Amino acid sequence: MASTIKPILCVVTSHPIRGDSGEPTGFAMVELTHPLEVFEAAGIPVEVASIRGGHPPIDFFDLSDPVNDRFWKDKKFRSALADSLILKDLDPSRYSAVFFAGGHGTMWDFADSEAVQKVIREIWETGGIVSAVCHGPAALVNATLSDGSYLVAGKRLAAFTDEEEAEVNYTKVVPYLLATTLKQRGALHQPAPNWSENVVTDGRLITGQNPASAHGVGQALVYQLTTKR
Repeated sequence: MASTIKPILCVVTSHPIRGDSGEPTGFAMVELTHPLEVFEAAGIPVEVASIRGGHPPIDFFDLSDPVNDRFWKDKKFRSALADSLILKDLDPSRYSAVFFAGGHGTMWDFADSEAVQKVIREIWETGGIVSAVCHGPAALVNATLSDGSYLVAGKRLAAFTDEEEAEVNYTKVVPYLLATTLKQRGALHQPAPNWSENVVTDGRLITGQNPASAHGVGQALVYQLTTKR
């Protein structure tokens, strides 16, 4: 059955610097590789895109993580990453779902990206799945449906919490607090204790709180694609 499922579009940030701090950032590697492992095991095809295309900046480059290490040694993955697709050039109708990986870079280029908003709206309104983990839900901040309403309004979700942002000392660095902003858009934010796994599914919206939730988001997405459709 998996062979008949349209690809999952995995989107990562192209933003390399953490605000005015000067510190490098990008996408969190574990938040891409752990869901990819689940998608791969299920036999569901995947395409990797970024805001600007080409090789996206990587944050939390940790090869002591066995999943990271395996993918980094995989020539096919390395090639797909090096030549990541340009998001605005893609046709959303080609995909069964979109998944937004996190990493602090997303806080600067996901929310205001017209390409992000288009992909979310078109995949959602044609019955596809929208998913994200950690700071990946920055993609949802300004995502609206054709009627102008926020996609997240009235929906349960998880995202990197204000408390977790405070613990890593970036509340004054990021351009906005993710959980607070999503709640301002009408989201029903469901936090768990800092750094604990927390995956929230509300219909076709699947979100996770932090890096520990990445694998679970992948599992929830595969479950919907293979058993609920």
